[in-house]
Amino acid sequence: RVIGLVPGQIITESLVDEPAVRSGEALADPERDLAKVAVIERHLGTGRIGLGFVRGFGLRRGALGSTLSHDAHNAVIVGVDDASMAYAVRRLANIGGGIVVVDGAKVLAELPLPVAGILSDAPLAEVVSASEAVVAAALELGCSIDAPFQSLAFLALSVIPALKITDRGLVDVERFELVPLRAE
Repeated sequence: RVIGLVPGQIITESLVDEPAVRSGEALADPERDLAKVAVIERHLGTGRIGLGFVRGFGLRRGALGSTLSHDAHNAVIVGVDDASMAYAVRRLANIGGGIVVVDGAKVLAELPLPVAGILSDAPLAEVVSASEAVVAAALELGCSIDAPFQSLAFLALSVIPALKITDRGLVDVERFELVPLRAE
């Protein structure tokens, strides 16, 4: 199963595609606009991580991450390589939450949101500048959508159709149930 972004919308499509596999590991495929997505529970230390694929970001390299995600505000990461995704998670933890854009182990831009991982205590001008920088950095990684972090935030909102992802896994919103990554 693949979450398909719908341009300019918070709804998604429920798609099916076959990822490339190497040594038993499913891989992202930037050539086919197939990125990995992870939602990591960050409030109770449960260790829950939902994993899946998403199409529509257009990423060519690196990863985007945010703790500003409806409704649970868990960490949501989209990327084309595991190392970048892992680094994005670590960076989010180190800055107390927020929005990050990374390429490998390099932070291209970030917007720290240290108040519960959803609010900034910085002056407005700094927040606006950092917000513009993360969007520009996402474009530098090949992201092809207008509002990448709004799209990222709504991937985990499991009440808006059709396929979403939470820390418990993929959610078929129309059936209101968790579904496996592998489509039957």
